[in-house]
Amino acid sequence: MKNGIEMKPGQTFPLTIKRIGINGEGVGYFKRKAVFVPGALPGEEITAEAIKVMPKFTEAAIKKLRKPSPDRVKPPCPIYHECGGCQLQHLSYEGQLAEKKGVIVQALERYTSFNVEKLPIHDTIGMDDPWRYRNKAQFQTGIRRGRMISGLYSSNSNELVDIEECIVQHHAVDETIHQCKKILNKLSIPVYSSKNKQGVKTIVVRYGFETGEVQAVIVTGDKNFPKAGQFAEQLMAQKPQVKSVVHNVNPGNTHLVMGDVSKTIAGSDTITEKLGEFEYELSARAFFQLNPVQTKKLYDEVKKAANVKPTDKVADAYCGSGTIGLWVGRQAAEVRGMDTIAASIKDARANAKKYDVNAVYEVGPAEKWLPAWKEKGWVPDVLVTDPPRAGLDRKLVQTIKQIKPATFVYVSCNPSTLAKDLMELASVYKIESIQPVDMFPQTAQVEAVVTLKKK
Repeated sequence: MKNGIEMKPGQTFPLTIKRIGINGEGVGYFKRKAVFVPGALPGEEITAEAIKVMPKFTEAAIKKLRKPSPDRVKPPCPIYHECGGCQLQHLSYEGQLAEKKGVIVQALERYTSFNVEKLPIHDTIGMDDPWRYRNKAQFQTGIRRGRMISGLYSSNSNELVDIEECIVQHHAVDETIHQCKKILNKLSIPVYSSKNKQGVKTIVVRYGFETGEVQAVIVTGDKNFPKAGQFAEQLMAQKPQVKSVVHNVNPGNTHLVMGDVSKTIAGSDTITEKLGEFEYELSARAFFQLNPVQTKKLYDEVKKAANVKPTDKVADAYCGSGTIGLWVGRQAAEVRGMDTIAASIKDARANAKKYDVNAVYEVGPAEKWLPAWKEKGWVPDVLVTDPPRAGLDRKLVQTIKQIKPATFVYVSCNPSTLAKDLMELASVYKIESIQPVDMFPQTAQVEAVVTLKKK
């Protein structure tokens, strides 16, 4: 700062927003220091107010919008600014798609030495209708004026926002949550609190887009769920599409929504969902993509990138229940996959058997199984990975560089870790294509399908 005076919280200053950050915030620079401003858009000129001043960056709020972006729109959700579940409803959808590509470009510029302008980065694949796409909700519960409420915690706060309607969730999810809450209130079922450790913690609802089936899961703090039978009976009578009602127990304060113990109260243990030619049985804790419409597009991009031939051997790291590997490698000579979660491997084996795919699935990390298979003469022609946000395990990166599959398709949900991993792989692989896919419209998240070819 001028005269060596440091900026203080509450101080106002002019700021031009240069880009969108990884969390959807506007990013500008004042006195060469990054300033993060939620709700600000690239190209906007604002008067910013410092909220939190750190040595290397400042968090600020919009005090006055002096020059708005032409892409700025009015958020259609009435609780958009309270909820925090979406970050980009104030940006036109065309603008969102452009900025999500931009986030990937920025990550590559920051974390790699590539000539990013020459990289084959395609425009983001979006949705025809970027609303009502989510097939699942996990709403926390609380008490307000003596009645149960449910929703999400506001950003960076302990304030529970009561959500009656969420316009990125399918109508059936909204309606079922509303009905669950209504019946739980009517039956006077207690709500969990940090003091009593009992009662309803979370309402989880999942909807099958292709089948119309609904599953409702009530998560409690202990094994007691009074009047559970009455609850299930009333819910299924009022919402006939509900085919599965489950009670899950999750004791203690944990960031995990569900605990290890689940019991079906009424209906079946699972609901059925279809994706392309595949059909899946989804239990309460089973992982499944949240946007089935875009999942097809994502998987088709992976399939196109993998370009599997009938003689190819395919490896699917972080395979989960085998969804990507089976989608990509159904015509392959053999598919092999691995995951550290035993329940996922059990599902993957069942799915492979169901669709008559020549597949082997093992419990454990890829950095264990790929070398073990290589020792026995099995080396994949095509490797597909879809790792968590932390990116590839460092040991796996080294393993991939030693095994050297001819084609490597990397599905990423985090541009920063993707860029770092691509830099590490650059000695062995050439980037043939980077395809952003918008799996979560109205939010800051973006996925990418990267096609890598051995040099």
